[in-house]
Formats: sequence, structure tokens, C-alpha cells
Amino acid sequence: MAAAATAQQLIEKHRPTLDQALETIRTRAYWSPHPEHPKAYGENGSLDAAAGKAAFDAIRGTRLDLGQPGTDGWASGEVSPYGIELGVEYPHADPDVLLPAMRAAMPAWRDAGAETRAVVCLEILSRISARTHEFAHAVMHTSGQAFMMAFQAGGPHAQDRGLEAVAYAYAEQTRTPDAMDWSKPQGKRDPLNLRKQFTPVPRGIALLVGCNTFPTWNGYPGLFASLATGNPVLVKPHPRAVLPLALTVQVAREVLAEAGFDPNLVALAAEQPGEGLAKTLAVRPEVRIIDYTGSTAFGDWLETNARQAQVYTEKAGVNTVVIESTGDYKGMLSNLAFSLSLYSGQMCTTPQNLLIPRDGITTDQGPKSYDEVVTDLAGAVDGLLGDDARANALLGSLVNPDVKARLEAASEHGEVALESREISNPEFPGAVVRSPLMVKLDGTKPDAESVFLDECFGPVSFAVAVESGADAVELLRRTVRDKGAMTVGAYSTSREFEHLVEEVCLEECAQLSLNLTGGVYVNQTAAFSDFHGSGGNPAANSALCDGAFVANRFRVVEVRREA
Repeated sequence: MAAAATAQQLIEKHRPTLDQALETIRTRAYWSPHPEHPKAYGENGSLDAAAGKAAFDAIRGTRLDLGQPGTDGWASGEVSPYGIELGVEYPHADPDVLLPAMRAAMPAWRDAGAETRAVVCLEILSRISARTHEFAHAVMHTSGQAFMMAFQAGGPHAQDRGLEAVAYAYAEQTRTPDAMDWSKPQGKRDPLNLRKQFTPVPRGIALLVGCNTFPTWNGYPGLFASLATGNPVLVKPHPRAVLPLALTVQVAREVLAEAGFDPNLVALAAEQPGEGLAKTLAVRPEVRIIDYTGSTAFGDWLETNARQAQVYTEKAGVNTVVIESTGDYKGMLSNLAFSLSLYSGQMCTTPQNLLIPRDGITTDQGPKSYDEVVTDLAGAVDGLLGDDARANALLGSLVNPDVKARLEAASEHGEVALESREISNPEFPGAVVRSPLMVKLDGTKPDAESVFLDECFGPVSFAVAVESGADAVELLRRTVRDKGAMTVGAYSTSREFEHLVEEVCLEECAQLSLNLTGGVYVNQTAAFSDFHGSGGNPAANSALCDGAFVANRFRVVEVRREA
């Protein structure tokens, strides 16, 4: 009875938020229950800036004991991209003990119903939201994001994506009634009467394989989509970015226990250095769902080898911007400069290839040659990042040595139009901060294609000279079809040319942004309104978030009986 009363209290508390989320995914309007501004926190039990920083500092150098079954040791080793050791120890699990415990938690969670599962998930998100300042530091010091980005993307924006997944999950599960009386007329004979019950049944344990750059933003959709549809979730963080997801698991276990459910519905799987735990867990027969964000190589491995599971992947793509003409040259340069600089280009949505006609473009400031466009864009980036304090606030730190190595190697591929410079961070001397590099390439040369048609993750872009706007469109098509793209951007004053680009993106299934010159950028997407990825090209086999992302995480089982 206590659990039912708690569930009812959560329904009364969170049902209005769930209803608003359901309405917003229908209308695609702007809405968020999670404040973006740091000063909005500090009341009603939430941590303000000082308390959040203190909470983060307090957890450094401690052991995070989650009370999980099967703990056979402790894993640690995280070092912040800003140069400080976190020193947190996490439970290392014996899957032969932990996975059966998670499966045992399923029946009661399944029987609780879609509404109860949804509001418990919303309570988890509410508790996380109250600790947004603490989570921001955890995200900052595992991903290398600058604080404000870590606060917003790792906090409210990630929480929005989690809530969005819950709303889609609830909508799909309630598409079918819980029960109904069925009657088929038989003419002069008595009708055939049946009582039919329909129960959403979870697939099984869901494995979340976290990423280094956006552990919460990329992790929350899969976590909450699986949990809201009745599946236990085993969280396997990236070894360099454990803390944000470990804190998430801690909150989830607390809420589940308070609501009368088995906390083993959510558990952490931290790994020892070099263990390669994701591969081991991914092929376990108990694992029936996998969510993964990361390299194409491992995403392909999962899709090929984890045959017992429904696998959702977001892999690498080659994001492209076509520049054919513009009616706001200054605005275009400013917008692109910000997109190339934000978080040192370490976003799966950051543009890499800028396709520019060799003979130049038309603009509101007159004709501009290819060289002028490239030079002016390089100047816009330099102007944006000229002040070191502003540069640090936009760039953050390179997340790992691999990004630095790619950046240094990229300058050898062609003529450098924009040199990458080293920027010191007075607060964190150990941070590796680099401004973006831009390289000129000839798009007609096969040796150049071998460079720009591979993803170069990090602060690297290629200004690719093409013969014409039409050639740019065909190169865009080939890029999306063969390599995939999370984002496509285009600039043109011609409606006919816009239509050509739109057709490519519709046929090759890529998300398109046209003529962005203001405060919205191609590498940013808004929960409840924008789809992140499409699931229709090689960059990702799913979209965040739509009905397809949640509907196959459960099946509907019918029980019929004579009425």
C-alpha cells in the first residue's frame, strides 16, 4: 500500500509536466521545465552555484558505493581534461550476479503501468535538476566542456531530452488501451464476447554505453526511454566520463527505492583500465537493448555482433555546409564562426566540410571569391576568439589526446587558411585549449577526397573548392549517402537552389538548416522540437527522439478470456 500511495503522490506532482511534454512533442513548440540560467537555482531544495561546486569537490577522492549486488572490486582513474584528478572510485560489478538481480526487478516494474513508470522517471529527472550545478562540474571535468556549456547541455538540455523520451515512451505505450470488452455479433445467435487485456512488456535489460563528450545529453534519451518502457538499465559509462552517469545512477536508485521499487532497475557498470567491458556486456543474452554513441567502428561491431539486442547507435558522420550565396554575408560568417568554435568542434553536429564554388559566391556585399570567403571566415573565427577569456568560455578543453593528434596532423593535408593557436587557461593550467584549424582543399582531386570524406573529429574544418553550386549539391548527396551526416547546412538566396538541397536531404534522410545567420546554430538542437539525427543515413540508425526510438523497447502481450 505504501508504494501505491507514493506512486499516487508522484502522479499528482508530475502529471502536469508529463501532459505538457506530451502536448509539446505534438506541437513542436518551444518549452522547457528546466531553467537554463545558473541563477535560477538555489531555492526549493536545489543547489545554488556555491553549493553545487562544494558538492562536486566533496565527492572527489571518495568511493561512490551504490549498494549494488555483485560488486567485486573498485574502478577509478578519471582525470579531468582540465588537468585535475577526480579520484572517485566506482563499483566494479560481476555481471553473473548483477544481471540476474536486475532481471528479478522487472515484474513489479512492468506491472506498475506506463503512468507510474513515467512519473517515477520524472521524479528522477527532478532530483537531478535540483543538483544541476553539481552535475555541471561533473560534466565539465569529464568532457572538457566549458562550464556554461556543461551547465546547459549537461544539465537542463540533457534533462529535457530525458523528459522527451519519457513522453514518447508514455505515448507509445498508451496507444493501446489497458483492457476492453470485445463483442462480435452472430446474427440470431448470441454474440461472441471476450475480455481483452493488453500489457506493454519490456524486452529485457538495456545496456547504455556512454560517450566521453556528452555523457548526459547523449545518455539520457536511451536511459529514460528504456526505463519508462519497463526495462532495467545497466549504465556502462565511457571510462573517461564516469562521474555524471554514476551520479545519475545514484539518484535513480534512491528514487526507485523510495517509490517502493527494486533499485536494481538501474545499475552502474564501471570498468577497469583496458577491460573492454562494453563488448563483454553487449553480447550477454540478458541484454536485449543497447544504446550507443561513439565511433563508427564500434557502432558497426555492435550492430553486427549484438544480434540478441535491439541496437540504437549514433556513430560518426561528415557534416557539410554548402555555401552558394547569401543575403547576409556578415551574419553568415558570424554564425559559422561560432558553430566551428563551440566546444572545440567536439560535437557530432559540428560542420566539417564547407563546400564553396571555385568562382565564388554572390552576397549582399557584392561578389566574393572562394579565397575571400575562406579568408573572411577565418577572420571571423579569429575575431570571435581573439580574447582569451572568451575563447576559453567557448572552446573548453580538448577531451582527449586523440583529438589533439588529429588536429596536429590535419594541417599537413593542404594549405592552412586558419592556424590553430594554443590558448592558456589561467584557472586550469593543465587544460589543452586549441582554436579551430581550417584547411583549403580542392574538391575535384581524389587525394583531397580521401581526406575530407573521412570524419576528423575535433576543431578541424575543410574549405572545399567545388566547380559549381550544382557540384556542391552532388558532393553533398554522395557524402550523406556514403558517410552519413548528423547535420547539413546551406546558404543560398535562390529558392531553386534551396529546393535542390532540400531534395538531397529528403532523399538521403539528413536534417537540414538553411540560411542561419542569427543566434540559432547548425550544431544545436532543441528537445521537444528538433530531431537529433534522422536514423536514415549511416551516421545514426535512430533519431533523438521519435516514436521509433521508444516503440521497439517493449512489445504488447494480449490476454483474452471469455466475458
